[in-house]
Amino acid sequence: MGAARTGAGRRVGRPRAAQRPDSGLEPREELLAAAAELFTTLGYAATSTRAVAERAGMRQASMYHYVSGKEELLALLLESTVTPSLAYARDLLADDTTPAERRLWELCRADVGVLCGGAHNLGVLYLLPEVRDERFAGFHAVRAELKGAYRQLIAATAAGGALPEGALDLRTDLVFGLIEGVILVRRSDPERSVSVSVFAEATADAALRVVGV
Repeated sequence: MGAARTGAGRRVGRPRAAQRPDSGLEPREELLAAAAELFTTLGYAATSTRAVAERAGMRQASMYHYVSGKEELLALLLESTVTPSLAYARDLLADDTTPAERRLWELCRADVGVLCGGAHNLGVLYLLPEVRDERFAGFHAVRAELKGAYRQLIAATAAGGALPEGALDLRTDLVFGLIEGVILVRRSDPERSVSVSVFAEATADAALRVVGV
């Protein structure tokens, strides 16, 4: 059956996807923003590529000009929670003029700021069973490098440097777990009245106590 026509003979096709208010974002960034919202509210499995495209104000077919699909969107969102902190960690490791204790505190504070500073709690995506798949190896690689930076900074502190190898690994696991644990704290109380900066500083203080500083 052919497509319907108006009285003037103009073909009536499918309606255009509803446009979001102009955000000034590029299409790829618009898709990431839409995916962040839907993945953290509806859930990853329950969100279709069509829903993401429509939320971004484009057709599903147009979406594939910018990303390969829902899986790539998830990978990009996951990596966005780590790469800013990793870049900062590299700078801190290269700084040999500031005490390691201060650099470790700064990394903890900044990392919590990244995890809690966005409009959506992207850290909850870490808990998805799909994330364990090797398809997300890029995320796991940058996360492992970030954890390694934590270990180096802990080892450079007076307290961390006195620890045997196994104990150093344990302290690193505990500190890294504490920092990523803010994801669950934020999920349990999304309307927390404490500002992100105060929360980040309190978590950094606690992390250094775990190390023994």
